[in-house]
Amino acid sequence: MNALATPLNLALFDLDNTLLAGDSDFEWAQFLIAKGVLDAELHAAMNDTFFQQYKEGTLDIHEFLDFQLAPLARHSRAELDAWHAEFMTMRIRPIITAAARERVAQHAAKGDLLAIVTATNSFVTGPICRELGIPHLIATVPAQAAGVFSGQPRGLPSFREGKVARVEAWLESLGLWWGSFGESWFYSDSHNDLPLLEKVTHPVAVDADDTLKATAAARGWAQISLRD
Repeated sequence: MNALATPLNLALFDLDNTLLAGDSDFEWAQFLIAKGVLDAELHAAMNDTFFQQYKEGTLDIHEFLDFQLAPLARHSRAELDAWHAEFMTMRIRPIITAAARERVAQHAAKGDLLAIVTATNSFVTGPICRELGIPHLIATVPAQAAGVFSGQPRGLPSFREGKVARVEAWLESLGLWWGSFGESWFYSDSHNDLPLLEKVTHPVAVDADDTLKATAAARGWAQISLRD
């Protein structure tokens, strides 16, 4: 008789301020400002407002996405792709820490099913996911037709409870559900991710904000740092 197979495990990772020692959406905006594509004063003021709402847990994700995705609609895909390659070198690889790469590698070596689950759009985050060697990305999807972005999201944004719904739809597409896994992990820095943290068997607070840090302490969740 064959021995029972080792249960499949699941490892989910938030991206910004978790696997990255920074925020990819913020860095993308700063990159575009430096190239003269975005107005620095206007964009900085709006970004500060949205970031404050995010920290307070009051962010209107649709209002934010109208702001975040608009620059994609104003430029050709070829131009955007060329900028993104430069962005990866200048802004992203320097904020991927060795500790983050090692944590991903540990799960990969065990054969866990890996995915990044992020509210930041998939144009910005797709190449970052590939850089980290993570095969699956669950992100907010910027709508496009024939390679031209519309400036609007497609489907449910991957934010707060939306992350849970998007993960569950992804698992269903693979013929899986939460009960398919012996163990599951989700790594995040933000209290906005509490709905998904509460779904896994091993919630992990990573360089957490004050609210998540307090929640993790009260519930006995693991708390780690992935900063070098």
